Amino acid sequence: MNDKYSFAKCAQYGRRLAARLCDQHFGTQPTATLDGPAILKFTPVRQLNLLVIRQLLGQWQAETARLRSDYFDFEAAPVQAALTQFMNVLSRHISLRRAAFEPLLAQAATDTLGIVTDPIGSFQRLLLGSTETPTLVGLRENLRYIDIDKTFYQGFVDSLPVSNDISRDFLTHRFELYHAANYKAHQPLEQVVGQLRSLLPLTTADLLEDGPVSASTAAIPVVPAPAPASPPEPAPVAAPSFVAPQPTSPSAPAAAPASAPVTAPPAPVAPVAQPARPLPNTDTATVPLHEKLKASQPAAASLSETLRATAAPASLAERAGPKVETLREAISINQRFSFINELFGGENMDYHAAIQHLDSLPTAEEARLYVTGDLSQRYDWSRKEEHVNKLLKLIERKFA
Repeated sequence: MNDKYSFAKCAQYGRRLAARLCDQHFGTQPTATLDGPAILKFTPVRQLNLLVIRQLLGQWQAETARLRSDYFDFEAAPVQAALTQFMNVLSRHISLRRAAFEPLLAQAATDTLGIVTDPIGSFQRLLLGSTETPTLVGLRENLRYIDIDKTFYQGFVDSLPVSNDISRDFLTHRFELYHAANYKAHQPLEQVVGQLRSLLPLTTADLLEDGPVSASTAAIPVVPAPAPASPPEPAPVAAPSFVAPQPTSPSAPAAAPASAPVTAPPAPVAPVAQPARPLPNTDTATVPLHEKLKASQPAAASLSETLRATAAPASLAERAGPKVETLREAISINQRFSFINELFGGENMDYHAAIQHLDSLPTAEEARLYVTGDLSQRYDWSRKEEHVNKLLKLIERKFA
């Protein structure tokens, strides 16, 4: 616990990682957009995806806060109800291009490293947020976006007294005491670094304030393109701070005049042409994200086949009911809460993202495969046949 880690180095790695992953995803489709389900599985590191969603929630709340006027009563109950409905509809229509998505992913990577390198600062940023009057309900809401070290932070929230009279200073001081007494319960930094290393080379020494930058990290900016100078990283958002950490050529002085026939030019070339170093994990640059995701989520054939078997006899008996245009409109309020609690572990945004994606699929077969394959494995629906079958019946009615 005596090691001091650099927030600037975490942020630098976050920008590089975001640029690498966006190059892989948007390289062949620069105008593509990402919706909610695509963000939730953009990387195999779930914490990165959750923290992107958390930032979107912050933008969502900021949009609501800006809807205020001296001429209208925005606090009136009917106005608040209408605003809530409007913002709920808006949250189900996420559409991000690279220029908007890349900085969110870079910040998510920085915060992911911060959870284990700076727990107290992460508590203030991710759980307390910017609110001046924190509540237990708000802390539990923000806890939904923590995956790494979740039991550690959950233990702190559960230890708090049930009271409305809590302040930021009180919570921060209490968390410092809790952290000092329980720091050994933290998830090791090496474990988090190991997850990120599969996407872009990283070592724990790379993040130390006084630690040397390893050969692997120093060589990374050269990997994306073989071109010699500054053009290699034309990321639309990652800006100069992405390139700044790489001191390009202090060893290359002003070009020597042509008067000396001595072999001066080859001398500076030797340090630059040092990719003779073993560049660890360079294969990760060529592996598509969906392949990494597939590798990190081994197929649970038995569960998929079990659910598919229960869905097979979805014939006339299953389709007894009128055709519906969209699942979102067909699912009643009670059924929606049932699905959220039973199938999605209480995660409201996960539910909406999944339903939105199901409504976008063109055929019943694709929708069934998404439910019995992707969703069932991700949320472990092996004992949820009753609720899964209800969802499958709605899908049959939509495509009847």
